[in-house]
Amino acid sequence: MNSQEIRKAFLDFFQSKSHHIVSSSSIVVKNDPTLLFTNAGMNQFKDIFLGNVEKPYNRAADTQKCLRVSGKHNDLEEVGHDTYHHTMFEMLGNWSFGDYFKKEAIAYAWELLTEVYKIDKNILYVTYFGGDEKENLAADEEAHQYWKQYCEESHILPGNKHDNFWEMGEIGPCGACSEIHIDLRSDEEKQQICGADLVNKDNPLVIEIWNLVFMEFNRKADKTLEPLKEKNIDTGMGFERLCMVLQGKKSNYDTDVFQPLIQNIATLSNNVYGEDAKKDIAMRVCADHLRAVSFAIADGLMPSNNKAGYVIRRILRRAVRYGYTFLAFNEPFMYALVDTLVEQMGEQFPELQKNHGLIVKVIKEEESAFLKTLAGGIQKFDKYIKDNPIGKINGGFAFELFDTYGFPIDLTCLMAKEQGREVDMEAFEENLKRQKERSKNAATIKAGDWVEIVENFKDENFVGYDEYECQCHIVRYRQVETKGQALFQIVLDATPMYAEMGGQVGDQGVLINGEEKHVKKLMRLTILNVEVVVEYILYYGKKMKIIML
Repeated sequence: MNSQEIRKAFLDFFQSKSHHIVSSSSIVVKNDPTLLFTNAGMNQFKDIFLGNVEKPYNRAADTQKCLRVSGKHNDLEEVGHDTYHHTMFEMLGNWSFGDYFKKEAIAYAWELLTEVYKIDKNILYVTYFGGDEKENLAADEEAHQYWKQYCEESHILPGNKHDNFWEMGEIGPCGACSEIHIDLRSDEEKQQICGADLVNKDNPLVIEIWNLVFMEFNRKADKTLEPLKEKNIDTGMGFERLCMVLQGKKSNYDTDVFQPLIQNIATLSNNVYGEDAKKDIAMRVCADHLRAVSFAIADGLMPSNNKAGYVIRRILRRAVRYGYTFLAFNEPFMYALVDTLVEQMGEQFPELQKNHGLIVKVIKEEESAFLKTLAGGIQKFDKYIKDNPIGKINGGFAFELFDTYGFPIDLTCLMAKEQGREVDMEAFEENLKRQKERSKNAATIKAGDWVEIVENFKDENFVGYDEYECQCHIVRYRQVETKGQALFQIVLDATPMYAEMGGQVGDQGVLINGEEKHVKKLMRLTILNVEVVVEYILYYGKKMKIIML
């Protein structure tokens, strides 16, 4: 079965069991301060579980696009390095809102896996909640007994709170759960070690594929549990892992969910997937991260320096860094993969088709901006490694990369890890704290009124896409006092300089008036801070010239 057939079989099965098939909600969470992103299929049903809204139906099923890169559910560091972790993934799920409970949920899951998908029951293992004394929660013997109808006792395992008590977040609906695991190892390996001994032990071929959550509590802000008004079912099955199982692969990335993207990357970089381990990791990272960023943009989230927008920017920059370092992409490339993604998933998720052009444009602009920063940051990092071959990466140096050159600290940590080293984060945080204090102390600025030289001036002429120098005039200026120093701020009518925005280093240039030259950071947009400018104001009627260094 290809991935589209696998998805359809799931939805058709639960539709036959009287479930209402619903559309995936946005990957970007709105009106819920406890979450940045949709991290599970049940997020859109949270208010139904809590009894805050009237139930539109008693049973539901869908495939939900999810993102796990922050908070409790954070898989970012594993993505691309192993075979089954992802940032963006699909979660196949079925729900009961006060209708059926453990008995039916377990029966449906077993029927779908063994009769519809034809998975051998002998390679399946199930777990149930073994209880927790601190929470005063007893073992889930009810689920244990139901599983005995389908599995041998040796394939039914008790689990701890970490593995078998599911919670959406720090607060919200939660409950005991039963996981279904599958053993994909060879017969020889199975004879040496029993699959039961490898469940939840991070073996890449003995993995969880489905989690059945028996939702009956609400975690309150004070960490106590209160019973929900009704007992509910919330299940989640990783679509990408299911495709791996049914397509006979050993890695999610070898399925038709990822291979079209990976082969596209291989072609663009003139590489062959499967020949070089580091390049393979880079291709997997790029394919995974392209999906996450594209879906977020399609749902209205733009990369930025704040909250959810920063997470998306961070994911994209991580992919660009892998492409630059291991695949020799010195120019934007991620945007060129969007067409393949839309072709793959646009029918199931029409928001990709609708926002196709926007996704391409935003990703390309973000790539272009970050590549300017990336090259300089990597050169400085490599020189530091050469000059300092052992020990932790100095926190002050890491902060310099971050503060002066706009190089993200998580990328510095990632590159340090690739060198078998780590960053002195305590020193980095101390530098960051001092910088924030300096910024706070320097924030007070006394500014005079703008003096308009050219009335009703709307916008400067940015020529930096085509030119490295241009003629310009001052159109307005004002005097400011900051840090005990009197300066003038001026606005020019034209510039080839791009601003320091989004983390990249601003362009540097020479501002020339007659025989006078002043080297400054000349910003693309509006205000330029220039210390010695009185002479220019006196001669504002004359043309000046900007030349990019």
